[in-house]
Amino acid sequence: MKSKLFTSVLIYIGITLLLFTSQWVVQSELFSEIDFYYPLWGIYLFHSCFAAVIYFTVKAVHGILPDKAGLAFLALSGFKMLGAILFLVPLIQSELADPIPAVFSFFVPYFLYLLIEVILVIKLLK
Repeated sequence: MKSKLFTSVLIYIGITLLLFTSQWVVQSELFSEIDFYYPLWGIYLFHSCFAAVIYFTVKAVHGILPDKAGLAFLALSGFKMLGAILFLVPLIQSELADPIPAVFSFFVPYFLYLLIEVILVIKLLK
């Protein structure tokens, strides 16, 4: 059991590092003149923490009550959406000339992590 958990954590960290590095390269090469509101590490810290909590909580709920794991995923995804709104409030209230790149910088990894979470939870529920 511990080796499966350790393997899951290593895969999760690898995916996070891959996504972070690819977005960092794209932002530094293609959008170097754009001022983003949040640092990239802060965005990935937010997403990776929420994704880890969601995945490992759903995995724990599946071990205890397998028929409630989908409901736990939906509830935690709603909580993540609320967290995203609260995270973006300062950006929305800021005086950036063009906030669209900063919003995309947040929501591209949001939807990538959501896709990964959905794939992992579907795999878990089968």
